[in-house]
Amino acid sequence: MGAKPRLGVFKFSSCDGCQLSLLDCEDELLAIVGAIDIAYFPEATRADDTGHYDIALVEGSVTTLHEAKIIHSIRERSTRLITIGACATSGGIQALKNGADVAEFISAVYAHPDYIATLDSATPIKDHVPVDYELRGCPIAKHQLIELIAATLAGRWPRTPPHATCMECKRAGHVCVMVAQGTPCLGPVTHAGCGALCPGYARGCYGCFGPKENANTAALAARLAEDGATGRDIRRLFSTYNANAPAFRQEAQRHG
Repeated sequence: MGAKPRLGVFKFSSCDGCQLSLLDCEDELLAIVGAIDIAYFPEATRADDTGHYDIALVEGSVTTLHEAKIIHSIRERSTRLITIGACATSGGIQALKNGADVAEFISAVYAHPDYIATLDSATPIKDHVPVDYELRGCPIAKHQLIELIAATLAGRWPRTPPHATCMECKRAGHVCVMVAQGTPCLGPVTHAGCGALCPGYARGCYGCFGPKENANTAALAARLAEDGATGRDIRRLFSTYNANAPAFRQEAQRHG
């Protein structure tokens, strides 16, 4: 039997939540460890970052010059580079600074702004190096991560359906919060994966998994306006975890 594939888990600017989803696999983690060599994973091991990786899981956005440089090293040493989570796939919540006066923000937040070194924008990994697959979510879903690893080891494409969160909502038998309560909800334009968690608690979808394929954000915005949402309301709704995802960013910009 040959050596097990080497897995590296890397963190850029993020909250750690997506890579911790690997530890949350619990029972499944034993099977994962049996199939792959977790060679680098700072959250769980003390191993140094050395050598080549068959699979590299990258969490977080690029927000510093150091990160912009190191991602190229990871790409060069990885057969498959997979981004996980909203930060790595769209820039994350920190991308709200894009286009704003970053120096003004730094001065307002930090007592010693001269200690802070950051880029003016937070960008997804794919803006810097080729990416083999993107796994959405804030955080990612455990079952999708397991499917992704299994599919990669088997040499097939992962089964992560591109349909809207509304599909999951209907399958779960949830009452539509927009129709029944007039609650703003991004479910019709958001990629499935969370199991319609928020609508299950009678709350609107916040778009944690980013825009679905061919998301008709204009139609949803028009419906929200009919229900009384102002331009500011709509802009804020599209400007959260995936504010820099093109479909959401463009819709937010259309509303001021």
